[in-house]
Amino acid sequence: MNSDLNIPTNYQTVMPYLIINNAENFIVFMQKVFGAKQTHKAMRDAQTIIHAEMMVGGCTIMFADSTEKFQPRTAGLFIYVDDADKTFKKAIDAGATVVMEVADQSCGRSGGVLDLFGNTWWVTSPIVGSES
Repeated sequence: MNSDLNIPTNYQTVMPYLIINNAENFIVFMQKVFGAKQTHKAMRDAQTIIHAEMMVGGCTIMFADSTEKFQPRTAGLFIYVDDADKTFKKAIDAGATVVMEVADQSCGRSGGVLDLFGNTWWVTSPIVGSES
């Protein structure tokens, strides 16, 4: 990585930028399921988030509400968590649907959920003692 980039604090070289329907509820989902912290939110008007940022596990996810000009752009996201089973259940309780049940995989204990905003989350607990 080029140390001359002067990347701002809490930003990484690559960060997802999601354009979603109902960004305000995405904030709630991220907080409930992943313990994420909102670090920025700018509004276009009283109902439309023009730009927001959440921190989860030292990583920033940027997002905005979709508009007529900027249609939804969702993502598949892989996230390491302490307990995949517990986090998977939190996601389902928060309205996500099952893509793949949690099971032991080569990468750890992992399962997939589709959130209410169109994003797929691969929720994974690393293999204990693994140093990949």
